[in-house]
Amino acid sequence: MKTLTLSAVAAAAAVTAFAGHASGAAEAMRVVRAPAFELPAATARGVAVFAGGCFWGLEGVFEHVAGVKSVTSGYAGGAAATAHYEIVGTSLTGHAEAVRIVYDPAKISFGTLLRVYFSVATDPTQLNHQEPDDGTQYRGTVFAQSPAQAEVTTKYIAQLNATKAFAQPVVTTVESGKPFYAAEGYHQNFLARNPTYPYIVYNDLPKVTALKRFFPTLYRDKPMA
Repeated sequence: MKTLTLSAVAAAAAVTAFAGHASGAAEAMRVVRAPAFELPAATARGVAVFAGGCFWGLEGVFEHVAGVKSVTSGYAGGAAATAHYEIVGTSLTGHAEAVRIVYDPAKISFGTLLRVYFSVATDPTQLNHQEPDDGTQYRGTVFAQSPAQAEVTTKYIAQLNATKAFAQPVVTTVESGKPFYAAEGYHQNFLARNPTYPYIVYNDLPKVTALKRFFPTLYRDKPMA
Protein backbone atom coordinates (compact mmCIF):
# COMPACT_ATOMS: atom_id res chain seq x y z
CA MET A 1 0.00 0.00 0.00
CA LYS A 2 1.46 3.36 -0.99
CA THR A 3 1.78 6.06 1.61
CA LEU A 4 2.13 9.81 1.22
CA THR A 5 4.32 10.46 4.24
CA LEU A 6 8.09 10.82 3.90
CA SER A 7 10.76 11.25 6.53
CA ALA A 8 14.21 12.61 5.80
CA VAL A 9 15.78 9.54 7.40
CA ALA A 10 13.73 7.15 5.27
CA ALA A 11 14.49 9.11 2.11
CA ALA A 12 18.22 9.12 2.82
CA ALA A 13 18.24 5.39 3.49
CA ALA A 14 16.29 4.70 0.32
CA VAL A 15 18.61 6.78 -1.83
CA THR A 16 21.64 5.02 -0.35
CA ALA A 17 20.15 1.62 -1.19
CA PHE A 18 18.95 2.56 -4.66
CA ALA A 19 22.04 1.80 -6.72
CA GLY A 20 22.18 -1.88 -5.83
CA HIS A 21 18.43 -2.37 -5.94
CA ALA A 22 18.10 -0.72 -9.35
CA SER A 23 20.81 -2.92 -10.79
CA GLY A 24 19.16 -6.08 -9.52
CA ALA A 25 15.68 -5.06 -10.65
CA ALA A 26 16.90 -4.14 -14.12
CA GLU A 27 18.60 -7.51 -14.48
CA ALA A 28 15.31 -9.24 -13.66
CA MET A 29 13.44 -7.41 -16.41
CA ARG A 30 13.12 -8.96 -19.84
CA VAL A 31 13.12 -7.16 -23.18
CA VAL A 32 10.47 -8.74 -25.37
CA ARG A 33 10.36 -8.83 -29.15
CA ALA A 34 8.29 -6.38 -31.11
CA PRO A 35 4.74 -7.48 -31.95
CA ALA A 36 4.36 -9.33 -35.23
CA PHE A 37 1.25 -7.28 -36.04
CA GLU A 38 1.19 -3.49 -35.84
CA LEU A 39 -1.32 -0.67 -36.19
CA PRO A 40 -1.06 1.19 -39.51
CA ALA A 41 0.28 4.66 -38.61
CA ALA A 42 -2.45 6.34 -40.63
CA THR A 43 -5.15 4.75 -38.47
CA ALA A 44 -3.51 5.27 -35.07
CA ARG A 45 -5.39 7.62 -32.73
CA GLY A 46 -2.29 8.52 -30.76
CA VAL A 47 -3.80 7.55 -27.39
CA ALA A 48 -3.02 4.48 -25.28
CA VAL A 49 -4.25 3.54 -21.80
CA PHE A 50 -2.22 1.03 -19.79
CA ALA A 51 -2.61 -0.37 -16.28
CA GLY A 52 -0.18 -2.57 -14.38
CA GLY A 53 0.65 -1.66 -10.83
CA CYS A 54 1.01 1.77 -9.28
CA PHE A 55 0.36 4.53 -11.79
CA TRP A 56 3.34 6.51 -10.43
CA GLY A 57 5.75 4.03 -12.00
CA LEU A 58 3.87 3.69 -15.28
CA GLU A 59 3.72 7.46 -15.65
CA GLY A 60 7.38 7.82 -14.72
CA VAL A 61 8.49 5.34 -17.39
CA PHE A 62 6.43 6.72 -20.26
CA GLU A 63 7.31 10.34 -19.48
CA HIS A 64 10.85 9.37 -20.52
CA VAL A 65 9.84 7.78 -23.84
CA ALA A 66 10.59 9.80 -26.97
CA GLY A 67 7.49 10.43 -29.06
CA VAL A 68 5.19 10.59 -26.04
CA LYS A 69 3.46 13.96 -25.77
CA SER A 70 1.74 13.63 -22.38
CA VAL A 71 1.05 11.08 -19.64
CA THR A 72 -1.80 11.34 -17.14
CA SER A 73 -2.32 9.12 -14.10
CA GLY A 74 -5.87 8.01 -13.46
CA TYR A 75 -8.40 5.23 -13.25
CA ALA A 76 -10.10 3.01 -15.83
CA GLY A 77 -12.48 0.09 -15.69
CA GLY A 78 -15.15 1.46 -13.35
CA ALA A 79 -17.67 4.27 -13.06
CA ALA A 80 -17.05 8.01 -12.83
CA ALA A 81 -18.57 8.17 -9.34
CA THR A 82 -15.95 5.80 -7.91
CA ALA A 83 -12.89 7.21 -9.69
CA HIS A 84 -11.30 8.46 -6.46
CA TYR A 85 -8.09 7.17 -4.90
CA GLU A 86 -9.48 6.11 -1.52
CA ILE A 87 -12.46 4.32 -3.10
CA VAL A 88 -10.42 2.62 -5.82
CA GLY A 89 -8.15 1.33 -3.05
CA THR A 90 -10.97 -0.88 -1.74
CA SER A 91 -10.63 -3.15 -4.83
CA LEU A 92 -14.43 -3.03 -5.20
CA THR A 93 -14.86 -0.46 -7.96
CA GLY A 94 -13.68 -2.31 -11.06
CA HIS A 95 -11.12 0.44 -11.60
CA ALA A 96 -7.43 -0.12 -12.18
CA GLU A 97 -4.75 2.49 -11.61
CA ALA A 98 -3.85 3.43 -15.17
CA VAL A 99 -2.10 5.99 -17.34
CA ARG A 100 -3.37 7.74 -20.43
CA ILE A 101 -0.55 8.22 -22.93
CA VAL A 102 -0.87 10.70 -25.77
CA TYR A 103 1.79 10.01 -28.39
CA ASP A 104 2.83 11.02 -31.89
CA PRO A 105 2.22 8.06 -34.24
CA ALA A 106 4.77 9.55 -36.65
CA LYS A 107 7.50 9.18 -34.00
CA ILE A 108 6.52 6.08 -32.05
CA SER A 109 4.11 3.26 -32.74
CA PHE A 110 1.50 1.66 -30.53
CA GLY A 111 3.41 -1.60 -30.85
CA THR A 112 6.58 0.03 -29.53
CA LEU A 113 4.65 1.39 -26.54
CA LEU A 114 3.40 -2.16 -25.91
CA ARG A 115 6.96 -3.45 -26.07
CA VAL A 116 8.09 -0.92 -23.43
CA TYR A 117 5.05 -1.71 -21.31
CA PHE A 118 5.63 -5.47 -21.29
CA SER A 119 9.43 -5.21 -21.00
CA VAL A 120 10.08 -2.68 -18.23
CA ALA A 121 6.90 -0.95 -17.05
CA THR A 122 5.12 -3.93 -15.50
CA ASP A 123 5.45 -7.64 -14.78
CA PRO A 124 2.77 -9.19 -17.02
CA THR A 125 2.87 -12.53 -15.22
CA GLN A 126 1.47 -11.19 -11.93
CA LEU A 127 -2.30 -11.44 -11.51
CA ASN A 128 -3.94 -8.58 -9.59
CA HIS A 129 -0.57 -7.85 -8.07
CA GLN A 130 2.53 -5.79 -8.77
CA GLU A 131 5.24 -5.90 -6.18
CA PRO A 132 4.59 -4.70 -3.50
CA ASP A 133 0.89 -3.91 -4.14
CA ASP A 134 -2.09 -6.30 -4.14
CA GLY A 135 -5.63 -5.88 -5.40
CA THR A 136 -7.58 -5.75 -8.64
CA GLN A 137 -6.76 -2.04 -8.89
CA TYR A 138 -3.18 -3.10 -9.67
CA ARG A 139 -4.09 -5.58 -12.43
CA GLY A 140 -2.29 -5.58 -15.73
CA THR A 141 -4.69 -4.39 -18.41
CA VAL A 142 -4.50 -2.66 -21.75
CA PHE A 143 -7.60 -0.52 -22.11
CA ALA A 144 -7.95 -0.62 -25.88
CA GLN A 145 -8.98 2.66 -27.47
CA SER A 146 -10.08 1.03 -30.71
CA PRO A 147 -10.86 -2.43 -32.10
CA ALA A 148 -7.48 -2.35 -33.86
CA GLN A 149 -5.65 -1.74 -30.56
CA ALA A 150 -7.55 -4.62 -28.99
CA GLU A 151 -6.59 -6.89 -31.89
CA VAL A 152 -2.91 -5.91 -31.84
CA THR A 153 -2.67 -6.36 -28.06
CA THR A 154 -4.50 -9.69 -28.02
CA LYS A 155 -2.23 -11.05 -30.75
CA TYR A 156 0.85 -9.74 -28.97
CA ILE A 157 -0.08 -11.45 -25.70
CA ALA A 158 -0.62 -14.68 -27.64
CA GLN A 159 2.77 -14.17 -29.31
CA LEU A 160 4.51 -13.65 -25.96
CA ASN A 161 2.95 -16.80 -24.56
CA ALA A 162 3.63 -18.88 -27.67
CA THR A 163 7.31 -17.91 -27.67
CA LYS A 164 7.54 -18.33 -23.89
CA ALA A 165 8.95 -14.84 -23.53
CA PHE A 166 8.40 -15.16 -19.77
CA ALA A 167 8.87 -18.12 -17.45
CA GLN A 168 5.20 -17.85 -16.46
CA PRO A 169 2.15 -17.15 -18.69
CA VAL A 170 1.27 -13.53 -19.44
CA VAL A 171 -1.95 -12.74 -17.56
CA THR A 172 -2.39 -9.16 -18.80
CA THR A 173 -5.94 -8.62 -20.05
CA VAL A 174 -7.50 -6.44 -22.73
CA GLU A 175 -10.56 -4.34 -21.91
CA SER A 176 -12.45 -2.21 -24.41
CA GLY A 177 -14.96 0.60 -24.10
CA LYS A 178 -13.85 1.66 -20.61
CA PRO A 179 -13.52 5.44 -20.01
CA PHE A 180 -10.43 6.92 -18.39
CA TYR A 181 -10.70 9.35 -15.47
CA ALA A 182 -7.79 11.54 -14.39
CA ALA A 183 -6.54 11.03 -10.84
CA GLU A 184 -6.21 13.67 -8.18
CA GLY A 185 -3.67 16.43 -8.83
CA TYR A 186 -1.21 15.25 -6.19
CA HIS A 187 -0.71 12.01 -8.14
CA GLN A 188 0.30 13.72 -11.38
CA ASN A 189 4.03 13.72 -12.28
CA PHE A 190 4.65 12.11 -8.90
CA LEU A 191 7.91 10.39 -9.78
CA ALA A 192 9.40 13.49 -11.40
CA ARG A 193 8.44 15.62 -8.40
CA ASN A 194 9.44 13.09 -5.72
CA PRO A 195 12.53 11.16 -6.92
CA THR A 196 13.72 10.47 -3.36
CA TYR A 197 10.39 9.15 -2.08
CA PRO A 198 11.13 5.63 -0.73
CA TYR A 199 8.36 3.85 -2.67
CA ILE A 200 9.56 5.53 -5.88
CA VAL A 201 13.22 4.70 -5.18
CA TYR A 202 12.64 1.01 -4.50
CA ASN A 203 9.85 0.20 -6.96
CA ASP A 204 9.75 2.72 -9.79
CA LEU A 205 13.14 4.29 -10.47
CA PRO A 206 14.54 0.84 -11.41
CA LYS A 207 11.98 0.79 -14.23
CA VAL A 208 13.25 4.11 -15.57
CA THR A 209 16.82 2.79 -15.26
CA ALA A 210 15.82 -0.30 -17.26
CA LEU A 211 14.17 1.85 -19.93
CA LYS A 212 17.40 3.79 -20.41
CA ARG A 213 19.48 0.63 -20.49
CA PHE A 214 17.33 -1.55 -22.73
CA PHE A 215 15.76 1.12 -24.98
CA PRO A 216 18.51 3.75 -25.37
CA THR A 217 17.13 5.06 -28.67
CA LEU A 218 13.73 5.67 -27.07
CA TYR A 219 14.95 7.13 -23.80
CA ARG A 220 14.98 10.87 -23.20
CA ASP A 221 16.68 12.14 -20.08
CA LYS A 222 14.29 15.00 -19.36
CA PRO A 223 10.80 13.64 -18.61
CA MET A 224 7.93 15.00 -20.60
CA ALA A 225 5.67 16.62 -17.99
